[in-house]
Amino acid sequence: MDGDPAVELELDSFSRILPLPYRVALIIVMGIWAWGLNLHYLSLIRIDVPSLIRYPARNSPHHPPHHLSCYRVAFALTVPLCLSLLLFWTLTNGSPSDVAAWEILPNLYLLVLVLGFIVPIPFVSRTGRHRTLATLKRISIGGIAEAQDGKFGDILLADALTSYAKVLGDLFISLCMFFSSKHSSTGPPNRNCGGFFWVPFIISVPSLIRLRQCLTEYSRVQKANKQTGQISPATGWGGVHLANALKYSTAFPVIILSAMQRNPEPSKFGMSEATLFRLWLVAVFINSAYSFWWDLSRDWDLTLLLGKRERVHPDYPYGLRRHRWFHAKEFYYVAIVIDAVLRCTWSFKLSPHLDHFNDMEGGIFLIQVLEVLRRWIWIFFRVETEWVRNHRGPAPDDILLGDFANASNKYEEDD
Repeated sequence: MDGDPAVELELDSFSRILPLPYRVALIIVMGIWAWGLNLHYLSLIRIDVPSLIRYPARNSPHHPPHHLSCYRVAFALTVPLCLSLLLFWTLTNGSPSDVAAWEILPNLYLLVLVLGFIVPIPFVSRTGRHRTLATLKRISIGGIAEAQDGKFGDILLADALTSYAKVLGDLFISLCMFFSSKHSSTGPPNRNCGGFFWVPFIISVPSLIRLRQCLTEYSRVQKANKQTGQISPATGWGGVHLANALKYSTAFPVIILSAMQRNPEPSKFGMSEATLFRLWLVAVFINSAYSFWWDLSRDWDLTLLLGKRERVHPDYPYGLRRHRWFHAKEFYYVAIVIDAVLRCTWSFKLSPHLDHFNDMEGGIFLIQVLEVLRRWIWIFFRVETEWVRNHRGPAPDDILLGDFANASNKYEEDD
């Protein structure tokens, strides 16, 4: 911490209440509660999520259901977070200098958060913790299990990480400032901590993970076809995985162009600031539009963005599909609208250069929370779609995307 009162006073009012390390921790804990709610509601409507992700079933009625185990983890992490926040507010009382001085408190909680996943907790499932850590380890380098070993679970977790891309960037910034002698991690966020490269790279990592998973899937399909000497009617030639890889690659221009705009002298890249901004807007539009189309047409198997023949069908409501596990069609329409709005918002949030203004910290946090909400809704419909594919798959005339979809496996599709 530099100790300069003028710098201390730059701390915005929102960060005095909820400094950057606490915001990171709060969003992570919210995500755990959200996953528990996913498991709970889906179990109530008879969708067996553990079977879809190949998670071991409960062998005894005395064992708590999966959602209850998740709630226990969330509760065990929420209690110390609340206590830490109350102590922090009591000690700092909104004073910028005190907020910066007491940075040890939120960072101690981040340590508790990490230990909560590693150190055994008496009333928390050891199997669940071990399975989660093993999955994180596998996907951290872009690995992906075979279908029978939990591929769908790997996809869900890796996709969830893409929603936490900016949170991971903020975590790096917080730790960088904590270990810096010139800054406090609870002071004004220094978005340039670590230099020009590291924050954009960390934000890119979740998309890189999913990109490699898609390419691995494509390689598996090619290898299987080569062994049989023909293209499998179940998996096709793997084009769907390349298209999915392309979707994740559209995040990189947004991140790179954003980083270029944050540079003190963007003109050194041979383009004016106006040109860089226009290119960035184009990249944002491509990423948002492609991701939204993929959510509806591939992840949720809806027909809204397909041809008129698929959209308008006597066997199902406009833009949906024949087989649906959620009986109220309004659920699907509301989810479509929310996904469309928040997809665009989140693409803007991937942009580090928008974080330059301290008075936006509250808005930045709100957008991150909304992305957790979007991902929470997305999981309901993604899991429902996978359940329908496995237990009451689409009829031939419900196959989406024409010949392109016919080349993919309708039971073990990548998302």
